[in-house]
Amino acid sequence: MARLKITQVRSQIGTKQNHRETLRSLGLKRINHSVVKDDRPEIRGMANTVRHLVTVEEVD
Repeated sequence: MARLKITQVRSQIGTKQNHRETLRSLGLKRINHSVVKDDRPEIRGMANTVRHLVTVEEVD
């Protein structure tokens, strides 16, 4: 199964509450923090919600 590396590149200060909660659900806590998650529709949806705050890469 493919995996996604999600990295927070912008601050969550000043964003909507649901965007802050989505970042926390992904496990992101600060700028330049990265997590590796399974490529599932739920994870892709969360990454899409905060796409202006994160970068997403596929890793093997």
